[in-house]
Amino acid sequence: MSELITAELVDLDLSAATKDAAARSLAERMVAADRVTDLDGFLADVAAREAQMPTGLDGGIGIPHCRSEHVNAPTLAFGRSAAGIDFGAADGPADLIFLIAAPAGADDDHLTILSALARRLMDPEFTAALRAGTDPGAVAALIRGEETTESPDPDPEPEPEEDDATAAAAAPFRIVAVTSCPTGIAHTYMAAESLAAAGRAEGVEVTVETQGSAGFKKLDPAVVAAADAVIWAHDVEVREKGRFRGKPLVDVGVKAGINRPAELIAEARRKAERGEIAAVSENGGSTDSDDGDGAGSGADHAHFGVRLRTYLMSGVSYMVPFVAAGGLLIALSFAIGGYEIASAKSVADHFVWGEADSWAALLNQIGSAAFAFLVPVLAGYIAYGMADRPALVPGFVGGAIALTVNAGFLGGLVAGLLAGAVVMAIQRVPVHATLRGIMPVLVIPLIASAVVGFLMFIVVGKPIASLQNALTDWLNGLSGSNAVILGVVLGLMMCFDMGGPLNKVAYAFAVGGLADPTDGSLKVMAAVMAAGMVPPLAMALATTVRKKLFTKTERENGRAAWVLGASFITEGAIPFAAADPLRVIPSVMAGGAVTGALSMAFGATLRAPHGGVFVVPLIGQPFLYLLAIAAGTLVATALVVLLKGARRTASDPAGEAEATGSDDSRVTVAA
Repeated sequence: MSELITAELVDLDLSAATKDAAARSLAERMVAADRVTDLDGFLADVAAREAQMPTGLDGGIGIPHCRSEHVNAPTLAFGRSAAGIDFGAADGPADLIFLIAAPAGADDDHLTILSALARRLMDPEFTAALRAGTDPGAVAALIRGEETTESPDPDPEPEPEEDDATAAAAAPFRIVAVTSCPTGIAHTYMAAESLAAAGRAEGVEVTVETQGSAGFKKLDPAVVAAADAVIWAHDVEVREKGRFRGKPLVDVGVKAGINRPAELIAEARRKAERGEIAAVSENGGSTDSDDGDGAGSGADHAHFGVRLRTYLMSGVSYMVPFVAAGGLLIALSFAIGGYEIASAKSVADHFVWGEADSWAALLNQIGSAAFAFLVPVLAGYIAYGMADRPALVPGFVGGAIALTVNAGFLGGLVAGLLAGAVVMAIQRVPVHATLRGIMPVLVIPLIASAVVGFLMFIVVGKPIASLQNALTDWLNGLSGSNAVILGVVLGLMMCFDMGGPLNKVAYAFAVGGLADPTDGSLKVMAAVMAAGMVPPLAMALATTVRKKLFTKTERENGRAAWVLGASFITEGAIPFAAADPLRVIPSVMAGGAVTGALSMAFGATLRAPHGGVFVVPLIGQPFLYLLAIAAGTLVATALVVLLKGARRTASDPAGEAEATGSDDSRVTVAA
């Protein structure tokens, strides 16, 4: 971290009272140091990240962080607050504040900063030195790792020798863990830190490998070999699973790693004591997974649905960037040149610099090129999630064939699952040692591609295409009560887990229809986006009209939720749902159902897969569409205010403390 922080980026007397003010104060130092180019733009990115999940850690530490296009170079600023600032940690306000800024797209830099800082913060002597420091330059040097150490004793006393039995008894219990989420930064890192902190508290040596969009650095094979047990806390498939074969395994979702790390460590110890060894194939799943938020039970047949969901989520997470880039480019082309621009001649042969239509056609054709990858990427990364890299080629080939035979989005799903299954089957065939080196790069892709191609062309492609056509005809024929019912279902799915599997299924269903747009599929896309905007907008409105029902942190998150909701970022409501799920989730689901139903009833259409209110010019029936969003937002707001107000009326004085937003409120929420 030698170039990340200097004395000018250290404030040992941070006077800010809120996390927003603290971020602004530290960000101003980054601007003065020419590390940040746009203060307000950068702070908006910080607030958007904070809205996804609070960044407070136990021990009085806050680590607000983000990637932003307004950052020149990876930067770290440090502030020390005498009064403490609420960053949402369970044990109270933070007095040590680290603002971490990374350039947009610099996933590796961002993850490296977070990981390096986390390792330093695990040392009580380090945090004590930060609290005691009086010179900004010395504190910056301390954070950079340049602190001095005591000279070694020139005449140390020899330590008593330990026999092997004593050394073995003193050795700590060792766990290796893997954490991952679809985005690869937020939940991935929080789960890693939570497991590491719980390990320190339990006297267990926990070494974590983080996997996600930023890539991953594999655990040292010697560390894996020496481990007594393994924990997987993941929402996408763990890469190179075969490394962990022969170890007791706890297989859970990433949220369990964040919320219940001590329980997972205890479960890992129990399995090690009982000698339970999970069956882990080289690239397949384990027989010891659970429902994503608990300890595994070992019943293989009971968890197929969980693994299937993980495979599909892997494909969707890689497909979404193509959706966003391609869909928004196409939407922008329609805004400039109208819908007829889709039939323009190729810009490779006909492009005039001064004509708006040429630029519109260019945007449309670039976006269409990106959209052409949707089904192959979906299929390829479903297969990748099942059987790792050897499955990529047959997955992409199967997805491309799905487009060739007009099997569409459903064909891509089936092709990905077929490719993964075929590769997993081939991997189970014993081969001579001389062939093992060429199996993953030549033999498996060759055989699997041939098998998947045969199945897609000859066996399943046409039936799936017929089903796809029937689904398209059904969507086009929807009217009246049928359309309203579909809108209700889509609205409920979008709002139930706010970015989780059900939300992604509804979104993927809508986006799949845009690959070959019809009137019915455009209505579905409109209903899905409208319903997805309701949760954050409802929570933003609720925190505005009834402030006393929410904590100070929630009110701050509410301000960011306005922008997140308007931008169709449903995850902006997650902090509220995490704090009070029994009241927030049913409320926003009701609002989403109303919005989805009204959008379908009004016949609103949408050609863009993302953008929220910023793509209103591309919406059919825009006024009625906005009315549907407003109605659902009001319904959700009214319900959450009513439910929270009823709880406050019936609560004891501790509930009153929660309503006023005092620091004691976190205890009530946690209870």
